[in-house]
Amino acid sequence: MADVVDAAGEPIPTSSVLMAAAKHIEINCMPENVEFLKCKKKDPNPEKCLDKGRQATRCALGLLKELYQRCKDPMEGYVGCMYYHTNEFDLCRKQQQAFEKACPLE
Repeated sequence: MADVVDAAGEPIPTSSVLMAAAKHIEINCMPENVEFLKCKKKDPNPEKCLDKGRQATRCALGLLKELYQRCKDPMEGYVGCMYYHTNEFDLCRKQQQAFEKACPLE
């Protein structure tokens, strides 16, 4: 299985990690993501939205770190299952339930 964190203990935002945390990111980082998408819609020039993109990224990475600290074992189980099954949610419902029980959606 791919590592969930790097040597410094920071979560590595692989597709499996992001997919496993997607519901949490959606709920907790919605304001930042909405502002970024509004900016992108208003101005297609990528340079104009770098600040909003950084805010959205900072929110997601901070949340991943918090989730990993609060729910390490269930998160690793869910991420490992997602990695093994190529991000197929249906094959990882048991691990998803354990993760969401340990770290409820807020």
